[in-house]
Amino acid sequence: MTDFTQLTVKELVEGIKTQKFTSEDVVSFYISQCEKKKDLNAVLEIFYDAIEKAKEVDSKIAQGQTLGKLAGVPIIVKDNILNKGKKMTCASKFMQDFVSPYSATIVKKLEAEGAIIIARANMDEFAMGGSCENSAYGPCKNAIDPTCVSGGSSGGSAVAVAADLAPIAIGTDTGGSVRQPSSFNGVVGIKPTYGAISRFGLVAFASSTDQAGPITKTVEDNEYVFDIMAGKDENDQTSIELKRAETKPTYKLGLCKQLAQSIKQSASSTYFEKAVEKLKQKGFEFVEVDVPHIESCLPCYYVLTPAEATSNLARFDGVKYTTRATDAKTLEDVYIKSRSEGFGKEVKRRIILGNFVLSSGYFDAYYNKARKLQTWLGQEFDDAFADCDAIITPTTPYTAFKLGEKANDPISMYLEDLFTVPASIAGVPAISIPYATAENGLPLGLQVIGKKHSEHLLYDVAKKIKEA
Repeated sequence: MTDFTQLTVKELVEGIKTQKFTSEDVVSFYISQCEKKKDLNAVLEIFYDAIEKAKEVDSKIAQGQTLGKLAGVPIIVKDNILNKGKKMTCASKFMQDFVSPYSATIVKKLEAEGAIIIARANMDEFAMGGSCENSAYGPCKNAIDPTCVSGGSSGGSAVAVAADLAPIAIGTDTGGSVRQPSSFNGVVGIKPTYGAISRFGLVAFASSTDQAGPITKTVEDNEYVFDIMAGKDENDQTSIELKRAETKPTYKLGLCKQLAQSIKQSASSTYFEKAVEKLKQKGFEFVEVDVPHIESCLPCYYVLTPAEATSNLARFDGVKYTTRATDAKTLEDVYIKSRSEGFGKEVKRRIILGNFVLSSGYFDAYYNKARKLQTWLGQEFDDAFADCDAIITPTTPYTAFKLGEKANDPISMYLEDLFTVPASIAGVPAISIPYATAENGLPLGLQVIGKKHSEHLLYDVAKKIKEA
């Protein structure tokens, strides 16, 4: 029997189209994987009707019909992406009964190419968190060491790929929510340029940074899926038509001067330095670049995103499509009790923080300054890319930490985003690729950051780094 876990996405598609094996075989196998590894808590619901959809794909192939680029391939999507007729809870009990009335644009694009969605992935509640411990349905466990966190907020999506629950998973990235769990689980994940992939149908709360991105085992698979997902969408006015960036025979890589000390103090330091030396030996040219305000990105991020989340979460009030408190007697009770019971601790923390920075007397002192910094940072990255093709950093300061280790230390948890947040604030693309295994046996990711609209150049850089 074919070992589907050893095949690339293109090989799966080719095998299904040439009837070397059936889509039903592939989908059934991955559904059984979800069942066998349910203790990881990576998926919240399996869609068993996927098997019937797989049979339909096989029938069309037998009839000689031409099918798309993902014909019969199973995919798992994060639980904040709308999939018509299926539950979508954002891993919150506040949304436990919500059924998607329509599908997100990315779901439509994937399904139009023949992809079959087999499950929805666990996540931090309302995508707020960096460990996937904030889910109302329990934490998602690391695929390599189940005593450790999976990373967040797209922890379930990263574990799904790393643990062979699906060859492709889709996550969303606000400040590192695809890249960080990809690093923690040894898989490939990208945060595209802001607007490169439509956000229509994503329940996302940081309006200026959220982006969907694919998670796969290889860089080649990731690029293949990204090309299907990307593009202008009339339902999302922030979306753009992406031009294919030109690739080069060799690349000049940037090392950010302002991050040097932070990298040196991190547990990733030794592995990162060895990687740089090896890449130099393989012919990569390195140059030091300036991004003067890059170390201010973390506080900037935790001003902007809570402010945006506070505003966007105001609609969740127990009146319309969320769960309502059963003992509410007045309208005020409905609002207060429903939100108090419905939201988890981290979501409440960010609502409070967001209301503070938006309040009278603090709006100019915090929020407006953060917005100005966001603009400056975008320009600083543009200036840096005049001297290099891409900037590399560790994806995370450390490997995955133990479950519960940082649950009561939000500042320490936020610092896990130190290297991923800058690309989000600037709106530039960044990809995490596995490049080392630490002494504790857990993987580390290398982050490659590019200028806006340079995804294909990033993919080419990532491939060459992997070859080296």
